[in-house]
Amino acid sequence: MVKDYKNTLNLPETDFPMRANLAKREPGFLKFWKERDISGKMLKNREGAPSFVLHDGPPYANGH
Repeated sequence: MVKDYKNTLNLPETDFPMRANLAKREPGFLKFWKERDISGKMLKNREGAPSFVLHDGPPYANGH
């Protein structure tokens, strides 16, 4: 006899989609950011603040 153990487990529930589907969802993100002028607000928020530079690149821990 095979039992269905799924109903006996306390599995997490989330509203997040199972797959990212970035290619399909990215246009919606871009529209959201543009409608709300997100990048403009970020620039205005940093206006007059000292420069922030994040150096990214070699050398990496693996030597490449």
